[in-house]
Amino acid sequence: MLTLCEDQPTTTSEAPETVADLLGSDLLAHARIVAGRAGLTRSVSRVNQIEDPGGMAFYLRPGDLVSTTSETLEHMSEPTVAFVSRLQSIGVAGLLVHVDAESALSPSIRRSADELGLPLLEVTEELDPDHRLTRGIRERAKMHVRAMFRSDRLRRTLTDVALAGGGMEDLATATSLECDVAVSITTVDGREIATAGSAEELQALRGSIALDSTGRLRTDSIDGGLGLHSHQGNSIAVCAISANGTDHGRVVLFSSRRQLTEPDLYAADTAAGVFAVAVARDLALSAVEDKHRSNFLRDLLLGRGGEHAHAVAHARRFGWDIGRPVVVVAIEPIPRHDDPSPTRRPLVDRQMAAFSSALAQRDSSAAIAALGTETVIIMGSGPTTVSDVHEIVERVHGDGGGGRQPFTVGISRPCTAVDDIPATYAQARTAVKVGRRIGGDWTVTAFDELGVFRLLSLVDNEDELELFARETLHDLAGHSAEAQDMRKTLDMLLATNINIAETARALHFHYNTLRYRITKLEKILGPFTDHADLRLDLSLALKIMAMRATDHQM
Repeated sequence: MLTLCEDQPTTTSEAPETVADLLGSDLLAHARIVAGRAGLTRSVSRVNQIEDPGGMAFYLRPGDLVSTTSETLEHMSEPTVAFVSRLQSIGVAGLLVHVDAESALSPSIRRSADELGLPLLEVTEELDPDHRLTRGIRERAKMHVRAMFRSDRLRRTLTDVALAGGGMEDLATATSLECDVAVSITTVDGREIATAGSAEELQALRGSIALDSTGRLRTDSIDGGLGLHSHQGNSIAVCAISANGTDHGRVVLFSSRRQLTEPDLYAADTAAGVFAVAVARDLALSAVEDKHRSNFLRDLLLGRGGEHAHAVAHARRFGWDIGRPVVVVAIEPIPRHDDPSPTRRPLVDRQMAAFSSALAQRDSSAAIAALGTETVIIMGSGPTTVSDVHEIVERVHGDGGGGRQPFTVGISRPCTAVDDIPATYAQARTAVKVGRRIGGDWTVTAFDELGVFRLLSLVDNEDELELFARETLHDLAGHSAEAQDMRKTLDMLLATNINIAETARALHFHYNTLRYRITKLEKILGPFTDHADLRLDLSLALKIMAMRATDHQM
């Protein structure tokens, strides 16, 4: 597990002081409490000077008495309520504001401080820099100012790159040069989009615990892995890339040569702001083309793609090759009502982007689009198609975490003509439907693997199927542990063609125990060991129950 790398205040053996204690001390002898009296018992660990409220979150710690000026507060870009709420969420002890004759605290900040019980103090004189709680305050303030200038220079550099049409690779390279670190841009769930930096640093990043076994950034920790982390001599700063209230990914600064600090996290946040603009720009530019792609792929699946030669030529405009033998792959997400990130892009769009990235490494000429509630792929067919799809799914799935939503996948039979694509799409949809029922989340099912399930899926009246299963299995159709156990025995007996010795070995039963079970089963089901037709009925009934997920916890 990565550990948060914090600049902890110097500990002392003295008892902690509260805001109320300090109001009666030499340090705040001239201070006046103007709001938030309910929080006067909060403990103070140090006084921390903040010149830039926008970047304060990177420098504050619980227990800080935040010192700033009324002029600084007047130039805040965020609402007062949001600013005071941020201080409250960090856990600071209070807000100390230096005022002069020409400025005063606004009524809104007083109201917010009172509502949250956050002590709000006014002072007109400088604080004693030699007090134990203000020790190092000037050095920290200078460090904050240097970080502001550094981040402002980085913002201007990245803005110039973006205005010149630079993409994520260019922005990552510029960030790497400015900050002297390795840089990785990832999706929300940690898939790499772009990287920059020295070969040695990038190799160190890919070998570090910051990435999982599939090469993804670990975004499954608290707050999506955001913040400063360190492990085994490596240091990493992670910030979110957000545009228009939507989370689009992560920007990562990494170094194996030095410890990254709050100014580096501030720089990462600055870079993330420009990356967000670039993301919004790229999404706007691709929206029209994505719509044309989706419409054409939908037409192909519905049999409206036109003549074979025309459809193949039109697909080439999108970089797709559908003139070769192809299969249709359908991916259907399984949405969860407890998705912790409602500000992300729609689930189908995120999964389509993930599959598009993984697919490009396997079949760059494949067609892919998000269509309503599913992602559909038309990819080249060959001897390794099914294993290729399994590898693509494994790459998208990763090793868990990051809020990755489950899905099921269906693979059609191959086809060689555009006119056959609608039928193969129906095969892929059938594989998705049946595969989910018998296998649950993350199941990858090829249509040719369905066997008799393919025929059962054609029966529209599911109640009739369930009635057949109940009437055939009798008491074994129940949900009790005994019924499930006896169904397992019956299933193995049918699979071995009533080979008692082989079934006993497979189920780890004594031979006599299995004979007893067979006698019990025949009392319930009839003499199935002697009647092939009854065995067929029982086999179908068991498959109906499997298809309806009676024994599978979805």
